This record gives sequence, C-alpha cells and structure tokens, in this order.
Amino acid sequence: MKIQIPDKVNDIIDTLNAHGFEAYIVGGCVRDMLLGRLPEDWDITTSAAPAEVKQIFRRTVDTGIQHGTVTVLLDQDHFEVTTYRLDGIYEDNRHPKEVSFTSSLEEDLKRRDFTINAMAYSKREGFIDLFGGRKDLEDGLIRCVGRAEERFEEDALRILRAVRFSAQLDFIIEADTLEALKAKAELLPNISAERIRVELMKLLVSDHPDRLRLLYETGITGIVLPELDKAMVTKQNNTHHIYTVGEHTIRSVCEVARKSGENRFTQKEREILRWTMLLHDLEKPNTISVGEDGQNHFYGHQEKGAITARTILRRLKFDNETIAAVVHLVRWHDYRFILTPVGMRKAASVIGKEYMKLLFEVKRADNSAKNPDFVSEEYEKLETAVKLYQEIQEKKQCVSLKELNINGKDLIAAGYRPGRELGELLHKLLDLVIENPEWNQKEILLNLAKNN
Repeated sequence: MKIQIPDKVNDIIDTLNAHGFEAYIVGGCVRDMLLGRLPEDWDITTSAAPAEVKQIFRRTVDTGIQHGTVTVLLDQDHFEVTTYRLDGIYEDNRHPKEVSFTSSLEEDLKRRDFTINAMAYSKREGFIDLFGGRKDLEDGLIRCVGRAEERFEEDALRILRAVRFSAQLDFIIEADTLEALKAKAELLPNISAERIRVELMKLLVSDHPDRLRLLYETGITGIVLPELDKAMVTKQNNTHHIYTVGEHTIRSVCEVARKSGENRFTQKEREILRWTMLLHDLEKPNTISVGEDGQNHFYGHQEKGAITARTILRRLKFDNETIAAVVHLVRWHDYRFILTPVGMRKAASVIGKEYMKLLFEVKRADNSAKNPDFVSEEYEKLETAVKLYQEIQEKKQCVSLKELNINGKDLIAAGYRPGRELGELLHKLLDLVIENPEWNQKEILLNLAKNN
C-alpha cells in the first residue's frame, strides 16, 4: 500500500518531532488512506500543548484552543493540530464538562468513537492501531472503541454517526455496538437539530441510503423522523403499489439521482432530490380512503405532504433555499402531464422551468419504486413528457411572464392604468401565448390587449 501524505502535513509532524514532541495524523484521514481514498482533511495530533504548538509555528489561529486545537497556517493551506487529550464527564450526552491534556497517545485514541477512527500514523513509526481498527476495516465493521454504551452515553450523536458510516462505507454495525445503539437511541433528543440534519444528509447522499431501514429498525426514526415510522407500516392496497408507503419511500430515495447519473445534477440538487423522495409520501398514512374499486386512494397527500415537508425541514433547521425547493417538488410530485405541446407548456408554466429537470427525476424515481407491472407504461409517458419539454426549450417558447414579450410598462405606455386589472391582463396574454406560442410578439400582444 502506497502512503501519500501532503508534504506540508509531513513538515508539521517533522517540525514537532524536531522539537521533542510526538505527532501523527489521526482519525478519518488514516481510515480513508487505508481504504485507498483521498482524505478531505488531514488532522494532526501531538503531545505538544497548544501554547507549545503556537510557539513552534509562526502563523496559527486559535480555532478551538480550549479543546486543544490550534490551526497551523502554511501558505494558503491550514491544518488542525490537536493536543492529546482526556475528556471529562459528559453531562449532556454531547460535550464533556471539561477536557485535560495528556502525554499519552493511547489515552487520546481510546476516547474516540469507532475503532476505524481511532488509528494514528506517521512515516517515522507507521500505523498505531491499538483497538483493531485495521481488521475492522478489512471485515467491514463499525465497532465502538471500548464499551459501546459508554461511547453513546458520552456523545449520543455517535448513534447517528454509526449508521451514517455504515451507509457511506457499506459496512455492518458490529453486534454489541448495534445493541447499544438501540438501547441508547433515547438519548438523541439531547442532540441539536443542526447536528441531526448533517448526519441524515450525509446518509441520504451516500451510495447506500437504504440504511434508512436501519434507522427505523433501531428506533432512531421514532425520535428524529417519527413521520417515517407511520409510513413504514402503512400498506397501500393499490394495483400500482406492491410496497408499504415507507418501503416505497426508501426505494425511491435509493433510485433518485443515484451515482450512475449524478453528473446530471449538482451536489445541491442531489441533496434536494434525496430529501424530496424521503418526504414526498409521508402524508399518505393520513389521507387514506377506500374507493368503490376497493383500492386505497390518497387524495390530497401532495398538498398536505408539502405542509408536512416544510414542518420537518424547519424542525431540522434547513436553509430557506432547500426548504422552498423540496416543498415545491413534494407539492407537484404527482402531477399528471398532458402529453401535448400545449399541455407541457402549461405544466412548465405552473411548475416553473427551474424545477422541470428535478421533477422529471422525481417522477422517474417515484415510478421505479411502484408495481413493476405498470412501470414500463409510466416510463414511456415520462419519456414523452421529457421530449415535449425539450422541444419547448429548443424553440425557446414562452411559459412565464418574464418570457412574455410585453410587460406592465408597455401596457401603461399604451394607455392602460396600473393596478390589479393590468396584472390580470398580462396573465390572460400569457395564457394565449401558451396556447399559441407564435403570438409572443410585442405588436401582436398589444393588439390582443386592445381587443380584450
């Protein structure tokens, strides 16, 4: 195995060694290196106290000095250097009441969450693996360092991190760790919504978002996303569905913007799409009705689902841009396209051009998680819709007021008074142009306005 560490990282370690201190890269970067992945960050741990690190390096920033972390600046790059430490008593299942520094690497490593994150490395000494992290990497296991119950009691966020790492790495959670995870899930209310959101996001955009099932099976969703629990046990009893609402949801999450097609979407779009599929049907359990055909129907679940999606996303402290996009897509996810040029122009007008690519992906993923006996027909309809919409784009046809070749100022200049009626007139002109795209010319529109 070829070990490649940035020269500047080695320089920091060598400099600390030259001053008589131990120093290693530690944690996730060691794990990723052993997995053959390029680490995103390079964390350095040392026996040097923070004040000593600041004396040794000319340019530093006190990023977390109370916890022993000093950021060393080399040119335009920055690296976190943290003193070996011992954590005091955890009073809130998240943060130690106090920390103290130690000269023992072993003491520092034993406080970490999982064995695969509790390894250190330096070119001088090689790998320091005191808890079997390398073997757990080889075996594909997520295992706590020491007693799992203690690790989760210290920091309940580790409960979510365990499942998240299993999704990112496609690892199994070791039996004792899994049992402790179930037993300590009740501590999760002590974790901030922001931290929970980050872990859920990392799980959802991983290659194995199906680990959502593990969140359900261990009781975690009952605390962080209780709406999903009800969906997991709600049968659909409809010819178009063969899964419960929850199982359909998980399958659609796995399908949307999957890795093979991720180059079609930005990272932000992938996040929006994954959250849309997770939330799109959560109101189905609350909108069940039985039709004359004896099948279940879920009238209004789209509109109610949009309200619920907004509530959940706000609860998890999402940014306004993500909330707006996910809520919009949930509201329109079940839209039935009229497969004509006019029908697709109307669809683009009401839904918004900026959402059409995302909605097509949402509908594809939604269909993929339904009864396979009907999927081919739905795919054909969706393919037709996409082609019709592509023609609209290629011809640059108008579907919104901003694309209309006339505006309020033009109408006022022609003698119309400002006000509500002026806005209504513009919308009527837009409707006419959607029906007759060739009419989107200023002279024609002014004549149409006069004849109105």
